[in-house]
Amino acid sequence: MCDQDHFDEDKKEFEASGLVTRRQFGVLLGAGVAMMLPKVVNAVAVTESEVTIMTPDGTADAYFVHPATGTAPGVLVWPDIFGLRPSFRQMGKRLAESGYSVLVVNPFYRVKKAPTADQGSATPVPSLMPLAQALNETTQMTDAKAFIAWLDRQASVAKNKKVGTQGYCMGGPIAFRTAAAVPGRVGAVASFHGGGLVNDMPNSPHLLAAKTKAQLLIAIAANDDMRSPNEKNVLKETFEKAKLPAEIEVYTGAAHGWCPPDSQVYNELQAEKAWARLLALYGKALA
Repeated sequence: MCDQDHFDEDKKEFEASGLVTRRQFGVLLGAGVAMMLPKVVNAVAVTESEVTIMTPDGTADAYFVHPATGTAPGVLVWPDIFGLRPSFRQMGKRLAESGYSVLVVNPFYRVKKAPTADQGSATPVPSLMPLAQALNETTQMTDAKAFIAWLDRQASVAKNKKVGTQGYCMGGPIAFRTAAAVPGRVGAVASFHGGGLVNDMPNSPHLLAAKTKAQLLIAIAANDDMRSPNEKNVLKETFEKAKLPAEIEVYTGAAHGWCPPDSQVYNELQAEKAWARLLALYGKALA
């Protein structure tokens, strides 16, 4: 799903709507500036820090934010192909203000510390493909184990509650694999405009997720659904057969990449809907 043609098509559609101009995109995104997210009602005070985490392959850089007092369920966030950047720190902080201990990771730490996209979400996708292609099921699952083990060593993480994980674009299938890597610990999985959730291989991300006991939220971009109209049906049938609670929805009018606030196709209305569904998922599965 992370190909330049689709991002360019989506940007043109968004500009045609009159919501934002190409020049505005250049000013906002070229500087790595995200649109401001709505404030959290009754937000809790949080503590935030840049952290490093040892993995079997080296030292990963990440952003950790959690309620300033007490313990809270842990959440592992996998960014899209543009990586760990201000918009994902903003999203992580917002989730922490809602009552979660949140770790947002740099999945490309083996090659480069964040920021890994020099122009933020305005970075040409082809220049980032080598970073994404260097990752595979093995690296993703070993990373998932290391990151969740790190979360469980933090005093702010509730050990008596399940962990959640969420992924955007390429992070969607990684979130599925995270649940498979630590099936006894992960209680909730969310994918937002995830690319590559379903394939014909026996280790397809959706089949791995179906072997867990996690509850799922799968938010699909409308134009992704147009390109792969049967994927939602495969997901629904697979999780129904596995008897896993799964909310699977195509978000009307939302283009691939609509959730991060610095996205070239950010759709605040649909992003807020997806955010509300995420909180509902975590409210049930991580309580």
